[in-house]
Amino acid sequence: MPSVEIRPLRQSDHADWKRLWTDYLTFYKTVLPEETYVTTWKRLFDPGEYEPNGFIALVDGRAAGLVHYILHRTCWSAKNNCYLQDLYADPDVRGTGVGRRLIEAVYAEADRQGITNVYWMTHETNATARQLYDRIARRTGFIEYER
Repeated sequence: MPSVEIRPLRQSDHADWKRLWTDYLTFYKTVLPEETYVTTWKRLFDPGEYEPNGFIALVDGRAAGLVHYILHRTCWSAKNNCYLQDLYADPDVRGTGVGRRLIEAVYAEADRQGITNVYWMTHETNATARQLYDRIARRTGFIEYER
């Protein structure tokens, strides 16, 4: 059984973070400009309440997964909501619990802050990830729209 450590991102994780996030974006057939990488990395370390945050998964000491999450206000509660924005595990560690542990790290941070609503989206064709999500979360039935 591999050793898995989930911890907050550190400045020293930049190269691993960039590789993992690029792989995540590639999975979703998305390319972002370098400026977005630079801005996102900076925001991950800004102290603002509503800036994005992240955890990295180390499997046997090697960066193998990441998750980003954003706390935001809502009209439905005095407490913030938590949007789990990006979740990625290297293909060679999928099925080993890395994705679940990254989600659980976000759940734990939300619990620590008294936040009860953690939510995310995935593409309907992402069947592998949906198998995990269906076990650890409730599918709401809401349909996403965007401009």
